[in-house]
Amino acid sequence: MRYLLLRLKRFCGFITGFVFFLSGIVKLMDPVGAGLVMQEYYEFLHLGFLGFSAKTMGVIFALAETLTGAALITGVWRKTVALTALAMQGFFTFLTLLLVIFNPQMDCGCFGEAIHLTHWQTFFKNLVLLALILIYFIPSKHLGVTKKKKYVSFALVTVSVFAFTGYSLRHIPLVDFTAYKPGAELQAGANVNADEIYESVFTYEKDGVTEEFSLGHLPDSTWTFISVDTRLKEGHDDALAELSFYNPETEEYMDTLAIDGKVMIVSVYDTDMMERKWKKTENFIAKAEAAGFKTLLLCADTADIPQTLKAKTFISDYKTLISMNRSNAGATYFYNGQLIRKWGAASTPSADELKQIAESDATEVFIDHESKGSLVFQGFLLYVSAIMLLL
Repeated sequence: MRYLLLRLKRFCGFITGFVFFLSGIVKLMDPVGAGLVMQEYYEFLHLGFLGFSAKTMGVIFALAETLTGAALITGVWRKTVALTALAMQGFFTFLTLLLVIFNPQMDCGCFGEAIHLTHWQTFFKNLVLLALILIYFIPSKHLGVTKKKKYVSFALVTVSVFAFTGYSLRHIPLVDFTAYKPGAELQAGANVNADEIYESVFTYEKDGVTEEFSLGHLPDSTWTFISVDTRLKEGHDDALAELSFYNPETEEYMDTLAIDGKVMIVSVYDTDMMERKWKKTENFIAKAEAAGFKTLLLCADTADIPQTLKAKTFISDYKTLISMNRSNAGATYFYNGQLIRKWGAASTPSADELKQIAESDATEVFIDHESKGSLVFQGFLLYVSAIMLLL
C-alpha cells in the first residue's frame, strides 16, 4: 500500500513538474514575449509604474517555473521543492481567479504564444495542478528518497536552461508562435479590407476605473486616454498578418509597399537607441539594397531617428512591430507579401549572405530556416528530457 502511495505521489509530482517545465521553457525561448505578458499583469494589477522591470521579472518567473519543474521531475530536495511548487501554484490559481472575476482583455501567458487559453480554461488547469501538487506534498513524510545521481541530473539541466536563456536573450525565438511567424501572409497582399476584419479598441480611465470603448462610442472629456489597440473582430480568422504602416509626412498608409517582390523590413519599436546601433542599422539597409532588396524602416515613432534615415522611415504600431520581430532593429524578409525569414539585430546577415538569399528561391530559404530552428529546439527538449529521466 505504501509503495502504491509513493508511486501515485511521484506520478502527480512528475505531471506537475512537466507542465511547469514546459510552461517555463516556452517563455524562456521568448523573453520579450514574457516581458509583454508581465507588463499586462502589471497593468491589470495597477502596477504600471513597474513596467521598467517587466522583461527582467518575466524571465525570472519563467526561470523559477522551469527549474521548479525540473526539480519535481528529478525528485531533488523533494519536501522543499514541493512546498515551493505548492506556493507558486497557489499564487497562480489566485491570480487566474482574479482574471475570471474581472475578465480583462488579456491572455494568461501560461504557455507564452504557443498555447492560448481562456481565463476559465486557465483557472481549471490551475485547479487541477493545485490538486496534483497537494497529493504529491501531503503527507510530506512519504515523498521517498532521492538518488544521488539525480542531483547531478538537476545540475546539468540547470546549466542547460541558463545557457538556453542566454541564447534567447540575444537572439529571436527558435520557434515563432506569433501571427507574424515565417509563412504568414500580409493582409495587404490578399486584397482584404482591414475595416471588415479589424477594429480599434480605445482604453480610457476615470476615478481608477479602466474601460474599453469603440471608435464610435468614445467617452466624454472627463475620461483620460490610456491606449489604443487593433484587434480582430469576432468571427474572423487571424491567418493574415497586418503591418498598417504609414508615411509620417502624408499620413498615407503604405502597406502595399511590403507585398511587391523582395522586401527587407527593419523594425524599430524603441527608437531610443545608441548612435552606433543606428549606424549599424543604416549600414545593414545599405547592404540589403545593394543585394537587390527593397528596404523599409518601420518605427513606432519619429523620435531619435537619424536625419539620414528619415526619408526611408514609416510609422507602425508598437505592438505590431514587437510581434513581427522581437529584436529591436531586427530584420524581416518578405517575398510578395509572405514572411520568409527573420533575424535579430545581433545576427543580421552579411553583404555576401544577403546576396545569396536574394538570389535563392524564397521557398527554399523559408524551409531551410524553419526546419533548423524547430530541430534545434526539439533537440534541446530531447536532451534535457533524457538527462532528467534517464540519468
